[in-house]
Amino acid sequence: MIWGIFKRDMCHATRNVIAVIVSMGLVVVPALYAWFNIAASWDPYGNTKALKVAVANNDKGYKSDLIPVRVNVGETIISTLHANDQLDWQFVKSDKAIDGVKSGEYYAAIVIPKGFSADMMTLFSPDIKHAQLKYYLNEKINPIAPHITDQGATTVVNTIDKTFAKTIAQVGLDLASSILHYSQSPQMAEYMRNLNGNLTTMADTLSGASQQVTSYSQLLGSANDIVDSTGKLLASATKAGKQAQNALKQGKSGATSLTSAGANVTSSVNTALDQVSGAFDQVAAKVNKTFDAIGKDSDTAASQLATLSEQISSGESLYDTYITSLNHMRESVEQLPDSDSAKQALLEAIDREITLLEAAKGDSQKLAQQLKDASTQVTQDTAAAERSRKEILNRITSAKQSISNVRDDYATNVKPKIDALASTVSTLISQTDSMITQLSGTADDLDDVTGDVGTNVTSIRSELGAIAKKLDSSAATVKELIAKLETGGNAGDGNSDGGNGGNDASSSDSGESDELRALATANASTLSTLISAPVALHRVSVYPIANYGSAMAPFYTILSIWVGAIILCAMLKVTISDREKAHVLGLGDTLPRIAGPSGPGNASRWGLRLDHEYFGRYAIFALLALLQGTLVCLGDTYFLGVQANHALQFLAVGWLAALVFSNIVYTLTVSFGDIGKAVAVVLLVMQVAGSGGTFPIETLPKFFQMLYPFLPFPHAIDAMHAAMAGSYGNEYLLDMVYLALFLIPSLLLGLVLRKPVIRLNNWVSRNLESTKVM
Repeated sequence: MIWGIFKRDMCHATRNVIAVIVSMGLVVVPALYAWFNIAASWDPYGNTKALKVAVANNDKGYKSDLIPVRVNVGETIISTLHANDQLDWQFVKSDKAIDGVKSGEYYAAIVIPKGFSADMMTLFSPDIKHAQLKYYLNEKINPIAPHITDQGATTVVNTIDKTFAKTIAQVGLDLASSILHYSQSPQMAEYMRNLNGNLTTMADTLSGASQQVTSYSQLLGSANDIVDSTGKLLASATKAGKQAQNALKQGKSGATSLTSAGANVTSSVNTALDQVSGAFDQVAAKVNKTFDAIGKDSDTAASQLATLSEQISSGESLYDTYITSLNHMRESVEQLPDSDSAKQALLEAIDREITLLEAAKGDSQKLAQQLKDASTQVTQDTAAAERSRKEILNRITSAKQSISNVRDDYATNVKPKIDALASTVSTLISQTDSMITQLSGTADDLDDVTGDVGTNVTSIRSELGAIAKKLDSSAATVKELIAKLETGGNAGDGNSDGGNGGNDASSSDSGESDELRALATANASTLSTLISAPVALHRVSVYPIANYGSAMAPFYTILSIWVGAIILCAMLKVTISDREKAHVLGLGDTLPRIAGPSGPGNASRWGLRLDHEYFGRYAIFALLALLQGTLVCLGDTYFLGVQANHALQFLAVGWLAALVFSNIVYTLTVSFGDIGKAVAVVLLVMQVAGSGGTFPIETLPKFFQMLYPFLPFPHAIDAMHAAMAGSYGNEYLLDMVYLALFLIPSLLLGLVLRKPVIRLNNWVSRNLESTKVM
């Protein structure tokens, strides 16, 4: 039954020229769709020469003392772009370039600003600025053109960077080479000797200046100490002055009472001396009385003499008190200024008075001793007692004379001088008090001044110390430079000292000099190119694809096969008429009336089942789809020259895709009629976006990433990629199996699930036909 239906379909398709042309068109049209798209995208990035990109140079250049030659990077860019055919560069004014981008005349424009060279040369200054190109882009003309022009602009920037780095490196290497050659000349040797001498002088001068600054700082420190000591001395003087004022106040009252005190002392002394003189008279009387009684009662006389001795001895305290008073007075007088004329005379008078008192005291002591000795003699020897009596009386007379001398000397010499001194001291105290008051005010003023001076001196010493350190550091730097210059000079002399065998340092310097010489004598252009681009990208292609057209061929080929399946269902009938069923069954031109209304499965009672109808009509669909797949794949390989490392595998993918796609579209159409055709178109649209044929699936939205495994396109495209460039493991076979698995749901729908929807499909078809439009 299936063969009968297929044989009649082939007869009808080749019955006339029109049928043959249409059949051929059904096979060729999908191939043309694929070929046109593949050819159009064969090498789009290699044909960017027609993209117009404007370039405007407003760079004013740059010139400085460091680089006396005018540098214009903008002109260098223009010269470089003249030799670049990556894009169609248009060299115009900036206004025209910007307006051309707006009007669509140019896809993009690059404007070099006025200060471009100046900004690039900030590389040699502390204030580095990025040189910026202004890039104008018209993004509405074409979705891909902006990316291509961006690549061109990036190429320009990279070219500028590499050219700039290469130029700087080449200039540096040329300069190093010139310096090396010049450094080996006799003039340079003479210059180096002069330079070393000047640098040595400079280092010595810096060291001397540092020492002078340090000495000056120390001198200021000493001055600061003097200022501090002066401040402290003035403070002490102020304090002492205040104490002296208090003492003077006390001294003033003492001075005013000095005369009265002297008078009191005189009165007291006169009274005491009179008493002592009277006492001596009484002692003389008692001594005579005692000695008269010696013969009568010697023991009583001895006792009385002993008593008189003790009385005389007890009276010595009077002399001590008076001597103490005079010593105190003498100490007070000694504190007076030496310039006072009355001071020395008074001191001499007091000393003479003290001497007379001590002499009187000595006479009293002798008298007491003689009385004591007489007390022991009266009991032993009467003649000796009489001699003692005379001696004692003579001693009493002498003591009385001594007291009289003391009293007369005090009244004549001491008291008048005390009175005169008291008057002089009072006047001196007044004058000194005034002077101390002035000194206190002066000390307060000077204290403020010395405080400020001390602060300023400390600050100046700190600054001088920092200056000294900097001078020492500069001197050390100059000396280090001298050492390096001497080392470099020795290294430049080659092996002039080779007879000494050299040393490690000389060997090292010689090695460095040799390396520098080798670097300077090398090809500067080659080295500068290496410095400007030290890293080279070594591209290693894994499963390489010849060109962009070959890379896009699987997507457009698989897409065209699906389009071909839709065209087949649009041009060929998917249902079998009752007349054809009758001819296949050998029943004439029509089915018996008992077959019922026309539709799928109405001839099943005569042996033409629903699956016979399905496969019988699908046979011609499958044949034409295989022809479509074969033509498009052979055309890709042999007409366009698409890369296909495994041509048979490439063709097998086309065949399997043709069978699967045609079966899916045929099943949708035979099951749902025109609605099935619409579903096939919807599936086509979904797979164009979600197959990963143009952009990686990872770059697509999440919905398409989830839908990706359940669409036939991705597996067919991956299998064709594997056939073109090579397969990793069982990649090709797995993709072919996944693609073939889509036949299972398609056949399940066409053979099993189709029966319940036949009536629904017939009802929908009748309603569409009733509209007289659809």
